[in-house]
Amino acid sequence: MNKHIAIIGGGAAGCFCAIQIKERMPEAEVHIYESHSRLLAKVAITGGGRCNLTNTFRQVGSLKEVYPRGEKLMHRALLTFGSAQTCEWFENHGVRLVAQKDECVFPASQDAMEIVKTLQDTMLRLGVHIHLRSKVTKIDAPSPNFTLHFSNTDHITSCSLLVITTGGHPSPSGLDYIVPLGLQTVSPVPSLYTLTIKASPFAMLMGTVIDNVSLSLAGTKFRSNGTLLLTHWGISGPAALKLSSYAARHLHDNGYRAPLVINWLGSANVVEAERIIQEQAQGNPQKFVSTTYPTPFTHKLWLFLLERATIPSTQRWNSLPQRLTNRLISILTADTYMIVAKYPHKEEFVTCGGVSLKEINPNTMQSRKYANLYLAGEVLDIDAITGGFNLQAAWSTAYVAAHNISSYKQS
Repeated sequence: MNKHIAIIGGGAAGCFCAIQIKERMPEAEVHIYESHSRLLAKVAITGGGRCNLTNTFRQVGSLKEVYPRGEKLMHRALLTFGSAQTCEWFENHGVRLVAQKDECVFPASQDAMEIVKTLQDTMLRLGVHIHLRSKVTKIDAPSPNFTLHFSNTDHITSCSLLVITTGGHPSPSGLDYIVPLGLQTVSPVPSLYTLTIKASPFAMLMGTVIDNVSLSLAGTKFRSNGTLLLTHWGISGPAALKLSSYAARHLHDNGYRAPLVINWLGSANVVEAERIIQEQAQGNPQKFVSTTYPTPFTHKLWLFLLERATIPSTQRWNSLPQRLTNRLISILTADTYMIVAKYPHKEEFVTCGGVSLKEINPNTMQSRKYANLYLAGEVLDIDAITGGFNLQAAWSTAYVAAHNISSYKQS
């Protein structure tokens, strides 16, 4: 019985899949082919080098909130291997974990290299074969085995079972190597990036953080909420990153230009905003508008918003004209700016798009076209917002693939 299994991609999904296969099939010959000089490079820097490896999901009302693409598949995968199972696996392998207030889970050491080392040491112990600097440039359809071609034209190998876990690709050309397989793909585009605002007015506010802000793209259904970080080029933080994820394809198709609406009061509507302003006026009638303000705001940000509303800093609350009150309410609930680009640095870690989910059985991660082909991780059209959800997708889909591979019978 031939059990030569090749895994293309040495990231989270590839390494975890290799481990799970070897734990179930010790006799299998499992090879990982990684194009770079080291494994798990992305894991090593995720979460600012601390590795946000999963999330408790306690604050998740609907998977659509955290998986803009692939939530139905993830629902099935998480039932098989979810956050609790991920935590249990790493803790059983000696990693102590901690959950933050925002439900993000990190190693207690706050060191991503502990996760990397745990996976690497486990693969070494199990006897997984690692091939670094081995970039696959083409995969020939099985007859009966797959043939893998590498950037070194003299290097060709074959395998009876193939797992593709190459992660996200920022451009369609990154998927050229699977063209001979005839798999349907969704054109990949960047996701999870910060947004550049036209002639950014936030330079003087750089570093300002405000919680519970709502963002939306005017004329669309794309909206997000959360903490907002103001930068010299525009906006960042969880709220901005979530919006870029939800609207990834829309922003790409529109050249990263779109009207942005900020509700500085989160979910508050005009009526609620008016009540907040009235409370300020009634509680501080003789004070300057510039010196008393709602608690979510810093003094510097409040002065900025007053200037946006054309309210002088010497204006007192008890004599604030209704027209300026209305203007302030409008600014607080629907402050509009123009997005002109995603931040030019190549900081995005995630792409949306990849191999279409129509190509796989969502219960097994097995190709519908080739019985001896599996796909897992971000190479599929699955992606998530920040918070450990993308790595959880890697662990879950890799586990499901490995579980089904272990019962696959080869002739």
